[in-house]
Amino acid sequence: MSNDVFDDRRLTLGEGPLWHPLRKQFFWFDILNRQLCSNVNGEALTWQFDEYVSAAGWIDRTRLLIASQSQLFAFDVETGAQAHVVALEADDPVTRSNDGRADPWGGFWIGTMGINAEPQAGAIYRYYKGELRLLFPEITISNAICFAPDRSCAYFCDTDVGIIMRQGLRADTGWPTGPAEEWLDLGADGLNPDGAVVDANGNLWNAQWGAGRVACYGPHGGLLQTLSVGAAQATCPAFGGEDGTDLLVTSACADLDADALAADPLAGATFLFKGLAKGQQEHQVML
Repeated sequence: MSNDVFDDRRLTLGEGPLWHPLRKQFFWFDILNRQLCSNVNGEALTWQFDEYVSAAGWIDRTRLLIASQSQLFAFDVETGAQAHVVALEADDPVTRSNDGRADPWGGFWIGTMGINAEPQAGAIYRYYKGELRLLFPEITISNAICFAPDRSCAYFCDTDVGIIMRQGLRADTGWPTGPAEEWLDLGADGLNPDGAVVDANGNLWNAQWGAGRVACYGPHGGLLQTLSVGAAQATCPAFGGEDGTDLLVTSACADLDADALAADPLAGATFLFKGLAKGQQEHQVML
């Protein structure tokens, strides 16, 4: 296993990594600079938008479903064409999108938060078969949205609370069934859970803001291993690569002053761990 800098651009708030299985290409975001990023054979690629963008799922070979400050929209990475899909808190100037991921049924879960992390200003929604439905209100910093490979449950958290929750899902539709349960209290250890992904064995890999690491937990919450990330503000992991065993990890340099940046020279870079574990293939979004 190796940990290399995949892309050395210093992003203010790197987030939302996604492996596109048809294009065999990683995508990710710099939320605060309103950019979608990629890197193909060492060529850094950037798409600029007019509002915050944060997370995506793949629709087909050229189109992504992107979550922005005010909507979910389809975006063609080859032509730049955009098509509105559904409004997302478009009437609320306080919030923006944050963490999100496609689910095994072709739906898309997306969290929002206050632009300035206003307490409980955000929420988590699911888009499925043309409908955007509110799932969890009063979230301060939505994160860690991911899904078990057996489709039994989803995970999510409010970073401000520090507890990763587990939500049972209906086998036929993927809608939540019963109340969400506390699964892992990381706040008790002074850790800040950020983005997460579940591998093919049901282990959850969680980026931990401020700790410079990604931690892997078994299905019952036990710590299995930790990966040292070359930047303190690790934000989100995603599995990909030809055989699904690479882990891309984004990071951030937001709110770091000159001294902190000097001490954390790779803050905002994007990292790649190779030959790590077998990930799930990213699920296709069905519009």
